[in-house]
Amino acid sequence: MASVLITGTSKGIGFETALAFARTGHTVHATMRNPAQSPELSEAAARENLPITITALDVDSDQSVATAFASIYDSHGPIDVLVNNAGVERAGAIEEMHLDDFRATMETNYFGALRCIKAVVTDMRRRRSGCIINVTSVSGQIASPPLAPYAASKWALEALSEALASEMKTFNVRVAIVEPGIIDTAMARRISEPTKQSAYTQRDRMAAVFTTSLQTPTPPTLVAEKILEIAAGNSWQLRHLVGATAAPIIEWRRAMTDEEWVDLHASEDQEYFRRTQLGPVPVPEEAD
Repeated sequence: MASVLITGTSKGIGFETALAFARTGHTVHATMRNPAQSPELSEAAARENLPITITALDVDSDQSVATAFASIYDSHGPIDVLVNNAGVERAGAIEEMHLDDFRATMETNYFGALRCIKAVVTDMRRRRSGCIINVTSVSGQIASPPLAPYAASKWALEALSEALASEMKTFNVRVAIVEPGIIDTAMARRISEPTKQSAYTQRDRMAAVFTTSLQTPTPPTLVAEKILEIAAGNSWQLRHLVGATAAPIIEWRRAMTDEEWVDLHASEDQEYFRRTQLGPVPVPEEAD
């Protein structure tokens, strides 16, 4: 059985991933920023007598990452699998958002993952063994307003992951990217909420798309199962799409030129909804 460290386990995908690994017998180091404020995973582990240890870890902090990883190495030995799941989102028009919103998403989604990667790669390289799984999004391949800060951070993590995979394969360390579509998480629910008045219509459009998708929700357990499958297997496949909407969204984007993609998002609401066909995601009623 493997020793697995997972970031962002207080809820959603990270929470379910910690349970999935522990239920199959792996030793799980579940990390989150404020364990005292999120006791649900600890309670679930106690009820099921699962091998989960919860550690405070703020991926935005160099010191927090260094301290948490050192403690885990000292107490439990090497980490076999790292799952970089911790993430935040910001949604809005570029003009109307503060620079701090862009910094916050990049700090957590990109630099946070990078800090954790750097905390394990030396040991994995020396042991010539290990697996690093970075959770991005379909937004790691496409950029849609109003998710510019989020997409930028996920594109950055995808680029880092691709380069890392090339470096670490030399030392028999696997790197994988998991790209969920619209998953029923607190983050998705926030994006689905209407926003304040804006000169830009794309925020409410995206809210409508998320609302429609969440009517037939894809649970975070599906992503957790994929992460567990990757870690337990021996595939060197880099990218893994997860969820009913993921592949259709990517295929839909690839069928357009860059200019067609820009024109779509610049179109009027009626035209946008008429042309928005995301596979299993039905066109919202506003398009009728």
